[in-house]
Amino acid sequence: MTDGQFETKLEEGVGRLQDGLGGLLGDPALQAKGKGRVLCAKARSACFVAGDAVRDLTVDQPLVAVVTAGLAGFALAMAWVRR
Repeated sequence: MTDGQFETKLEEGVGRLQDGLGGLLGDPALQAKGKGRVLCAKARSACFVAGDAVRDLTVDQPLVAVVTAGLAGFALAMAWVRR
C-alpha cells in the first residue's frame, strides 16, 4: 500500500465518520461534507486501481499498450479534426 492509497483510506474513514456524526446530530451540512469526502476517496481509489492496471499491462504486454495508445491518439486526432 502506497502513501496515496493509505491517505485515501484515511480520507474515506474521516468521511464516514463525518457522515455518521452529521446524521446523529441532525446536521445536514456535516453529513453532506462527509458523503462528499467518501465519494472523492472512492474516485481516487478507482484511479489508483486503474493506474495499477495500466502499469501492469504496460509491463506484461508492451506491444498491446503501444498499439492501444496509438489507436487512442488516432481517435482523438480524428475527433479534433472534425471539430
